[in-house]
Amino acid sequence: MEKEIIKTKRICLECDEKLIGRKDKKFCSDQCRTSFFNRMNSDQSKFMKNINNILRKNRKILESMVSGRSSKVQRFELLDEGFKFSYFTNEYITKTGKTYRFCYEFGYVPVDINSFMIVQRKEYID
Repeated sequence: MEKEIIKTKRICLECDEKLIGRKDKKFCSDQCRTSFFNRMNSDQSKFMKNINNILRKNRKILESMVSGRSSKVQRFELLDEGFKFSYFTNEYITKTGKTYRFCYEFGYVPVDINSFMIVQRKEYID
């Protein structure tokens, strides 16, 4: 009994060029591989890029308003600069129950209804 050899044409998943080389090869070049995965992840990347841009802007605003280890600012000052209170990287709750919200190493905590204390955590940098 003769073995039937079936050869399938292997093509690049991105550009449809014929693949030469390893049997498990899926792309003809690094450029095609990168283009394929960028295209596949573009919607997710856009969403994440937008959030990261907001977080970066919030961090920059906090950094510009803090002098030394802490500074007190008014809510309207943050809002005027475009600060978005819904976006932060983490929360830290003190033993006394105060909740600090951080954008990377810069955080803020309400002092009263119209003002915040901005702080910088040096241990994030070290």
